[in-house]
Order: sequence, then structure tokens, then C-alpha cells
Amino acid sequence: MNNITALKGFKDILPDEAVLWQQIESTAREVFRRFAFREIKVPILEKTALFARSIGETTDIVEKEMYTFIDRNGESLTLRPEGTASVLRAAIEHTLANQQTVQKLFTMGPMFRHERPQKGRLRQFHQISVEALGVSQAELDAEIMAMASMILSELGLSASLEINSLGCPNCRPAFNQALSLFLEDKQDHLCEDCQRRRLKNPLRVLDCKSPTCQEHYQTAPSILHHLCQDCADHFQTVQGQLQAMGIPYVINSFMVRGLDYYTRTTFELLTNTLGAQSAVGAGGRYDGLIQQLGGPELPGIGFAIGMERLVLMLQQQEATQPAASGLFLAALGEGARQLGFSLAHHLRCQGLQVVMDYRDASLKSQMKQSGKQNCRHTLILGDEELKNGEATLRDMVTREQEPVALPGDLTTWSKRLAEKIAG
Repeated sequence: MNNITALKGFKDILPDEAVLWQQIESTAREVFRRFAFREIKVPILEKTALFARSIGETTDIVEKEMYTFIDRNGESLTLRPEGTASVLRAAIEHTLANQQTVQKLFTMGPMFRHERPQKGRLRQFHQISVEALGVSQAELDAEIMAMASMILSELGLSASLEINSLGCPNCRPAFNQALSLFLEDKQDHLCEDCQRRRLKNPLRVLDCKSPTCQEHYQTAPSILHHLCQDCADHFQTVQGQLQAMGIPYVINSFMVRGLDYYTRTTFELLTNTLGAQSAVGAGGRYDGLIQQLGGPELPGIGFAIGMERLVLMLQQQEATQPAASGLFLAALGEGARQLGFSLAHHLRCQGLQVVMDYRDASLKSQMKQSGKQNCRHTLILGDEELKNGEATLRDMVTREQEPVALPGDLTTWSKRLAEKIAG
């Protein structure tokens, strides 16, 4: 009988790797605290219409990649392919999005896209998604990019920042017209998707992954030459604020991102350490999206960071063994195990990590386990120690040992031992 394995493109996160995930999550939460962002948790399953309306029906995500099915009630449902639409739906539904309050929200969790699995790109992947609602000023754009860069910096990682402006509904039509004329001369060299999209949504062709198409787009008109004065001023202010904070950036006038809802500022954080999957984070402004989803006329901006890619980057750094910590309680004999069980509980109540083996293993075996568990100390407790009223505390790094009197009062004893080990 064959074993059942994980689905293609879906991955188990094992304990050794989970440590890196915890590091990323805790670092991101600390950075979000500094910028006054609050967490929101949203469902992974939504009505399909939410994503078709927000992401855009001509995007690769909606056309090719969504996990969509009809439920028993005949309703079309989709596993979320990105986080922004769900967060905005929740903000509208629960009246978080309003004219009086600026909302700074973040969420973490799995997303789903049916695409070709490869390094750094899975069918179930995890994102840190950030949304700021209610502020149109360019200073917020720069702050959002600074926050994304800070998360990487706090993790000891580096990435280059590329920025662009996609204009607004006032200046986008002129660019679309110029791009359409350009594409008309190139249509015989374009892939089927681009030939179709140039008629429906010309901007989408610039996001094509075909190397042949991208080669022809190198001479395409730049949207930066078609910005209205308000958008040009906004983009100039964004650049000035980034410069004021000392955050380096590069302007990439062909960056359009893979979603239709972006307006004005867009950006990507890129690395050269992950091969083809160079983007570790990306985002932009979406000033009309909240209203498009049925909410008030509010501006918004956000970004997402791919957690799998951050894990890969951390794994590529020089591997270092985490500092030894906690206590292994090596109990030998029935009486020692009974006392050790109580000692372990009281030490855990004091905040100490305690590991104990209940299998009646030899001292040699338990000492090996202590090393494998990366415990800094081992408390050895056996029949001889019970008779003498003291255990042996061994430092697993220095190999030094010292006697420790066994407790009369468990609470006081455990507090003192925890302080001793911590000190």
C-alpha cells in the first residue's frame, strides 16, 4: 500500500525550519508595533467575485491560477490568492474603513495559486500582508516602503528597492493609447495572452513572463512620460521622502505588478540570491479599490512579503547553531521520575524550558538527548541523589557540575533554580 504524500506544490514546514518562520513572524510583529499597525485575521475562503472584481479578470491570477470551485449551494468560492481583497472586504463589512479613522492593518497566513511549483514559489504559499487605509499623501507611501525594508534589515537580509508610478484614471488613458499603438506594430511577435490583452487591458502585457515578449517591450513607451501633474508631484514627493530617510531606490518604469487595482506608487523588493524568484516583497497604492468593492471613497496602499522566500534567504546565510537554552531533567529510577515530574512542572511555571524523558533510559542515553535538544543545562536526579538530598546540575557547554539541594518548598526552589540558570 503506497504512502499518502503531500500534494504537489504544498509543503510541510518541519520543526527545524519552523524556527525560522517564528523568527520572521516575531520580527515583523515588532516592526509593525513601531509603526502602529494592528493585526487582522481573515478567512482563506471567499466568494470568487471578490477576487475577480479586485484583482482584475484579465490578470494571470484570475484567468489561470485561482483554486475555484462550486459549493453544494451552487456558489462559486475561491481559496484566497492574495491578502488585500480579503482585508478590504473585512474592513468594509465591519465598518473599519471610514472617513474618520486611519486604519493600519496587517495579516499573516497562507495563500493559494495553481502555478508551476519551483524554488520559492509553491501552490500554497504564505504572505505577510499590510494595508493602510484613509491617507492619500505620498509620505505614507514612503513610510510603507521604509517599513517593508526595515523588516528585511531586522532579519539581517538585504534587498534592492525598485519603484514606479502607474498614474491615475486621469492620466492612464493617454498612456494606454500610446501603448496600444506601440503594441499594434508588435502584435505578430507577441504571445497569445498578450495579443488578447492588448485589446482589453494594454497595461497588462507589460507583466507578461515570456522572454520574447519582454524583449519587444524594452522600447515601449514609459508611463512616467504620461503622468498628470498631480501624479508627477506625488511620485516626486515619494522619492524625496525616501531620500530623506536614506533609503536607496531605483526607478523601474516598466513595473506594473500582476494586479489591476494598483494606482500611482508601486514597488518591489528584489534580491539576487534566489534565481528567477527575485521579488521577496511588493506592493503599491490602490486608491479606487475600496470604493470598487462597495466601500467608501477612501485611498489605500499596501504590500505583501513572501515568507517562503525570506526563509530561503535566511537558510542561505552561514548556518549557525542556536544558542543552547533550557534544562534537560535526567531522572533515573521510579522515585526520581516522580519527583522530576513535579520539578519540571514548577520550573516551567517559572518560564524555563524543561525537557524530560519518561522511558526509563540510561544516563548516557539521556545525556545524548540533552545534547540533541540543545539544552544548556542538565539536572541529574537518581537514587543516590535522592538519598543525599541533592541533584547534580551540569552545564552542557562548559562541562562543569555542581550539587543542587533538593527542595523542601517546590515553588521557592524552582524560582531560585530558574534564576540561577538564567543568570
